[in-house]
Amino acid sequence: MYWQGFLTVFVTVLLAEIGDKTQIATMLYAAEGKNTAMTVFIAASLALVVAAGLGVVAGSALARWLDPRMVNIAAGVAFIVLGGWILLRANAA
Repeated sequence: MYWQGFLTVFVTVLLAEIGDKTQIATMLYAAEGKNTAMTVFIAASLALVVAAGLGVVAGSALARWLDPRMVNIAAGVAFIVLGGWILLRANAA
């Protein structure tokens, strides 16, 4: 296993997920008390594994047809556009 790549992906995804809407939803389910903490943990973990798997499959498929540099540029532009849109909506509210 390529440990530097592993740690880069792990830290990046961990930092991206902390405090996002998925984690907040998971906290709400755990706090609700209708399910055990273990049930919430297992369900949320499996959901994140499936979502990550879909991302890996989609990324691998894109890499066959597109230059990875172009995918990075497109992703960066998409993040900037979404960030700008969110800021504009926040100021309009």
